[in-house]
Amino acid sequence: MINDDDDQIRRWYDKDPILSKAVNILETSSDNLQIQIALNLIKVIIEHNIDNNTYSSVDEIIASADDEKEFGSNRWYDLDDTLKTAIQLLKTCSNELRGKLAEDIAAIVTEALNNVDSEEALDI
Repeated sequence: MINDDDDQIRRWYDKDPILSKAVNILETSSDNLQIQIALNLIKVIIEHNIDNNTYSSVDEIIASADDEKEFGSNRWYDLDDTLKTAIQLLKTCSNELRGKLAEDIAAIVTEALNNVDSEEALDI
């Protein structure tokens, strides 16, 4: 969301246009699709963090997301713990890693949406 008064970006993920688009698509997806994408996102973030030796274990990565959680928030992704964890993990990534992940996230979202479209076509 952009603040009209000073045109500054308010949401951390809006700083990267690819990431912003992917997160906005995720936000408007069905609950089941959000969970599916969130699980894939968690997997990708964990793989990148371990490959880069940022953390030594999966538990350490998950703990970093827990440290960032804002309690009592009314953000769209706070309604589900899996989705909240995925977004918080993404938020705790370095800007460099987040930039690398943006295209991965866009691909995950696109693939998930294509799978939903294929399944709906089979129901006809």
